Amino acid sequence: MDQSQFIGGLAISLAIGLLVGLERGWRTRDEQDHQRAAGFRTFALSGLLGGVTGAVALQTNSLVIGFVFLGYAAAFTAFHWLEAKAERNLSVTSVVAGILTFLLGTMSVVGDPRVAIACAVAMTGLLAFREWIHSGIALLTWHELRAILILLAMSFLLLPFLPNRSIDPWNSVNLYEIWLLAILTAAISFVGYIAVRILGDRLGIVTTAVAGGLASSTIATLTFARLSREHPGSFRLMSAGILIAGAVMMVRVAVVAIALNRDLFDPLVLPLASAAVILAAGAATLLLSNIKRHTPRLLIQNPLAFGTAIKSAAFISAVTLAAEIIRQTFGSKAVLMVAASSGVADVDAVTISMARLRGGGLDPVTAARSIMIAVGVNTVSKAVIASWAGGRDIGLLVGGISGVAVATGIAAAVWQLS
Repeated sequence: MDQSQFIGGLAISLAIGLLVGLERGWRTRDEQDHQRAAGFRTFALSGLLGGVTGAVALQTNSLVIGFVFLGYAAAFTAFHWLEAKAERNLSVTSVVAGILTFLLGTMSVVGDPRVAIACAVAMTGLLAFREWIHSGIALLTWHELRAILILLAMSFLLLPFLPNRSIDPWNSVNLYEIWLLAILTAAISFVGYIAVRILGDRLGIVTTAVAGGLASSTIATLTFARLSREHPGSFRLMSAGILIAGAVMMVRVAVVAIALNRDLFDPLVLPLASAAVILAAGAATLLLSNIKRHTPRLLIQNPLAFGTAIKSAAFISAVTLAAEIIRQTFGSKAVLMVAASSGVADVDAVTISMARLRGGGLDPVTAARSIMIAVGVNTVSKAVIASWAGGRDIGLLVGGISGVAVATGIAAAVWQLS
């Protein structure tokens, strides 16, 4: 390590100490001098001490880090014990923060400074938002805590161990992706639960719909349809959520496709924008009509809907498998047929593949048509899904407005080509 790297690492170690010390010093700002074990300067020096220890260890022996760390931890803990004894304060947070500041200062010299900085920012955030975190935890119910733990287990305990490869002869079924779909479904359901609880019924559903449209409008449709079946009087509100998610999906498709291939701007923007406007207008009308009606308040008992998440992932995977069999049966040359079959469950794969075929023998008009067909089929399929999962009322509303949106998009495309 050259001199500039040494100086840079020591500067980062000092900056880490200053960052943590700023928060600790602010929190103990009302205490008198020499009445606290550690404040702004102590934490700043702790970070720098860790950096200097790392630098010395690189020049001599790595055991230096262990010896200095033990001495620092013992002294720091002893002074905090005296403070805690005098104030009858049993909190060990500052002791842990001081030890971690020292270690992050050391990491900035002997390890990856970017990781050290990220950890320091995360630690400071946890320290600074103490009251907000404690109040949030106090408001958690057992069902919400269980949902968070299940979602974390799904994401970090089970997902990494699933094979990320196809396991069927058609090269379509991927257990990793299926479980990822289940996680996404459960996450959107949980986001909707939290949004409704914090923001209220209408604003919470709108927020969830926008997030669902950015992630997966199909999964958002399944989530809202399930809620509509559980709360029969809310089918107008849930229909609005589905339509908003569909409109956001169309905007997302246009942005992704044009970003990958600018030649798709002219043939793609007007049809997708026209259809999205119809969906948004239908959603706005339903939201306004819902304000004037007395509808029962949403009381979501299951924040995660784990069973629904598994069923939804299995359903989408089955549809994807069927689409892949159709593609292999009729051949990849049938681009429009492939787009239609793939669009039943997903539009992103068609959008990305068509947009990337620039110069590959596929003209922009055909690529744009393929994307629009996928979007249209996906929009219609979501109306079918809404009817299947949510019942006749939500199916008729979503299906009718979606049909008008698809017809408007087709008319705009025909007018543009004429």
